[in-house]
Amino acid sequence: MTKVDRRILKSQQALKKAIIDLMSEKKFDDITIQELSDRANVSRGTIYLHYMDKYDLLDKLIEEHIIELRVLCRSAAELDFIGATLIWTEYFEHNYSFFSMMLASKGAPYFRNRFLIFLHEEFRNEVNVTQGINQGLDEDVIIRFVASAYVGVVEWWFTNEKPVPHHVLAEQLGTLLERNI
Repeated sequence: MTKVDRRILKSQQALKKAIIDLMSEKKFDDITIQELSDRANVSRGTIYLHYMDKYDLLDKLIEEHIIELRVLCRSAAELDFIGATLIWTEYFEHNYSFFSMMLASKGAPYFRNRFLIFLHEEFRNEVNVTQGINQGLDEDVIIRFVASAYVGVVEWWFTNEKPVPHHVLAEQLGTLLERNI
């Protein structure tokens, strides 16, 4: 693997932070490349060196977080739902500004859909319709129900500015998952 120049990483991090900061102030569609450039303290040319446009920047930022959530899922494969969910809620807490922008009203609707698709993929391996409480139910219905409920609760948590600590959220979401999958 090739080593990435620190200046490149610094510029990309500054741009990612700038897009999140600007999204907290205004709608994504109203953000200009010049505003991104000014906020990140980089030239417009630097933005286009790394990204096609602001949509590409946001898409790559979203994809980074989805990939990280997938890695966290794999690392938590041996844990129960509460333990696995705790790992996620710690990640949500650590990346609060990103997730709150993506899941709160000012966020990008694309992220919610991307997050939902990701959860469908992850929960597909967890659902058992041959025995237990879900016996005889349609697998796709269960997966969509659980994934939609999960996204809804996480959205609620961010929209209401963390009304319960992340470990309480993890415990309750994990318990609900255990009961429904």
